[in-house]
Amino acid sequence: MPERSFLIIKFIQYIQGYVHVRIVGYSPERFLNLCSHHHIQLWGLRPCRHAYEMYMTVRGFRKLKPILRKSNMKIRILERRGLPFFLHQNRKRQAFFAGALCCFLLVYLMSLRIWNIHIEGNYSHTDETLLEFLASEEIRHGMAKRKVDCSHIVKAIRTEYEDVIWVSASIQGTRLIVQIKENMDTIAADSEVKLEAPADIVADLDGTIESIVTRKGVPMVCAGNEIKKGDLLVSGSVPVLDDSKEVAGYQYYVADADIFVRTEIPYESKMKISYRKKNYSGKKRYALLVNIGGYQFQAGILRHKFPEEEIYVKEKTLRIGEHFDLPVKFGLKTIKAYEFSDAKYTDAAIREMLTAEFQRFCRELKKKGVQILENNVKIYKDHGEAVAKGSLTVITTVGKTVQSVKDTEQVKGEE
Repeated sequence: MPERSFLIIKFIQYIQGYVHVRIVGYSPERFLNLCSHHHIQLWGLRPCRHAYEMYMTVRGFRKLKPILRKSNMKIRILERRGLPFFLHQNRKRQAFFAGALCCFLLVYLMSLRIWNIHIEGNYSHTDETLLEFLASEEIRHGMAKRKVDCSHIVKAIRTEYEDVIWVSASIQGTRLIVQIKENMDTIAADSEVKLEAPADIVADLDGTIESIVTRKGVPMVCAGNEIKKGDLLVSGSVPVLDDSKEVAGYQYYVADADIFVRTEIPYESKMKISYRKKNYSGKKRYALLVNIGGYQFQAGILRHKFPEEEIYVKEKTLRIGEHFDLPVKFGLKTIKAYEFSDAKYTDAAIREMLTAEFQRFCRELKKKGVQILENNVKIYKDHGEAVAKGSLTVITTVGKTVQSVKDTEQVKGEE
């Protein structure tokens, strides 16, 4: 039997109510045959010593009197289950049923409102920006679903944002789902920095050229050349030769090339050898915090005479969905006592801390595409400080695009 059908049957049985019974006698087979003949539903049949146990519906149990007399069997109710028995046992608990009714009513009323506005597909526009725009259109968390006009939301977003080429708005339960699609070509075009021709590439550091691949412009250096900061690497002015191989003019471009250089990067990091150590005494004070609508309530004793203290506050905001925060916060405030004492880092601790800082520096270089070839950094002590100092031999990109003033004047003269 499929699991879904089984659960439906169990739910129906619970609503109707059923009993767990035990039959005793000399003709159990006849009893079962008579139940089958009268269409009395039985399940969970199993032997128990000299008797049988089973489950049956309340309606079927009420039809057993003539069957028991004919089969000369005796029956005993072991357990009553289902909603009718639960209601009968708790018939005097009026407050419980009133609370359950209020709970169902509250859930129903909350289901009539939008508690979560979910936005998908946005890249250049943040969720906060779109939520502020929807709020200006009277679309907010907590509003009634019947007041939400999805077609109006679609038209308003399309009108406000020109780069949005498709919008969909739909209500699913208590969620308003807004799906948008942006014109990525427009976003990419807006993010590019446009330079007017001509423009050259000049060196922004010293080193030795490892490789150069030129896409636009004339390379002025080659692999193995030593360069200094400010040297011209690629010119955006491309000469045009006539039939006699003489320069007849120039074509001007924004120079574009991938240039890698071997260079040295200086490195230095310092730290104090002595420091003030915090010695925690283990004494603490706690207080529970409740913030409702900007009004804060505190339960606990925070008075103390600690020489030094640290205060920690942890708060959690009640939230429905992703963006709708309720004006209720719960938190815990903790005060820890400590005292200061003078201490010094050990050599092992100094080496570990400076090494960790150096490794972090190297990771940042690798994220930028820098290849580290050699490490010449050493750690030493100097006047109460520990210093990691040296240089790294690396291969990195070189060059920055600058406007060519001379060539620009030539272009204007030719025009």
